[in-house]
Amino acid sequence: MKQPFVYIITNDRNTTLYIGVTSNLVQRIYQHKNKLIEGFSANYNLHKLIYFEQFNDMHNAILREKRLKKWNRDWKNQLINECNPCWIDLYPSLLC
Repeated sequence: MKQPFVYIITNDRNTTLYIGVTSNLVQRIYQHKNKLIEGFSANYNLHKLIYFEQFNDMHNAILREKRLKKWNRDWKNQLINECNPCWIDLYPSLLC
């Protein structure tokens, strides 16, 4: 069963953020980590999952993604810091 997620990834230096939406978080982050997706995330070496939210339906996930993309960087940083203050890669925890 597909489960909608909004996620934020960054690079090793935490300098660039990418916000995305997916119905398969593990697969999507794997694709980012292995640069299987051409474009912004591959160009900026974005592979570290630092934040995600789970939703019941894709419509609400897309709405949240659009809202987060409009936020300024300070607000995004605060959101991430609330649940992941060290900005560790959360991907390994998805595999357990």
